[in-house]
Order: sequence, then C-alpha cells, then structure tokens
Amino acid sequence: MSAVPAEGGFDLLVGLGSDPVLVWVVRSFLALVFVRALVAKLRSPAHFVSAIRGYELLPPALSGLVAVFLLAAELAVVPALLVPALARGACLGAGALLLLYAGAMGINLARGRRDVDCGCAGPAKRQAVHEWLLARNLLYVAMAWLGAASPGVRSLAWLDGVTIVLAVVSLGVLAIAFDALAALAPSPSRAGGRA
Repeated sequence: MSAVPAEGGFDLLVGLGSDPVLVWVVRSFLALVFVRALVAKLRSPAHFVSAIRGYELLPPALSGLVAVFLLAAELAVVPALLVPALARGACLGAGALLLLYAGAMGINLARGRRDVDCGCAGPAKRQAVHEWLLARNLLYVAMAWLGAASPGVRSLAWLDGVTIVLAVVSLGVLAIAFDALAALAPSPSRAGGRA
C-alpha cells in the first residue's frame, strides 16, 4: 500500500472535489460572488467603511484601513480564482475572507445586534445581519474548501465548458434570489424594534 502524498491528503478530505467540472464551477461561482460584492462596495466605499464601523469589532479609526485591506484582498482573490496555478490558494483566501465576514456577523448576532448592516450589497440594498446571511457565508466557505481541491487530470471537453457556464449561471441566479429573500427578512428597524 503506497503512502498518500501530502498534497493528496487535502483532496481526499473533499472527496468529489477532484472532479474538474465541479472544481471549476465552484471557483467560477466564488469569483462571481466576490465580483458582485466588490461592485457594491466600490460604488460606495464610504458606505463600506460605515458598515465595518457598524459591526463595532475594532476601533472606529481603523475602519478605513481595514476596508482598504479587505477590498484589496477581494480584488486579488477574484482573478486568482480563475488562474489554474493560483486558484487553490485563492480558494483558501476566499474561504478565509468569507469566514471572517461570517465571524463578524455571528459575533453581532450573539450580542443581539440584529440591525447591523452586513455591508455586502451597498447602500442601495441594505441588509441587516441575519442567521440566513451567516448560513449563506458558511455555505460559501464550504464551497471555497471544495474549490481548493486539485482538479482531476481528465481533460475538459466542450460539453464540460457548457456545463460549467450553465451551473455558474444557475448558482448565480439562486444567489440573487437568496439575497432578495434575505433582504425581506424582518429587521428590528422594520418590525418596530422587535428582534
């Protein structure tokens, strides 16, 4: 029985993640998720800084610096997710960012602070932190873990390309629908102060 190479151990943990179609669907979808978030944040950087400040997790004076760091990290992750040589590390970076955002939401939910703007959709679509958003981010973290798997060695055919595009579009539509439903969730400000 041969020993499992160190690099292969990670892939064994994610099981199906070695199928190249699944790996590229996840990586492409995560790039789409970050592009959507970046567009909202870059349209109104001041709102993003305000959202970071609203979490009350660090001194207000650091909010602008943290916003620049997070935007730079997201800007670096998006193209790297689509470059085969960089995608594995980019998925781990994307997962770390998503886990950081989920942690900030979870801390505020645990504090009972449910009217904090998540900061994900910009000022036009203000969303209060909610268990649904936390669950969504944790699902995205799991997807990032799956996307970090090494794609299998089989070559992709044109039908695989069509499958990847259709799957990413479908997941994108589901994500938009989820965000629209999450935005309808009652928040204390809309429910007359009730949590």
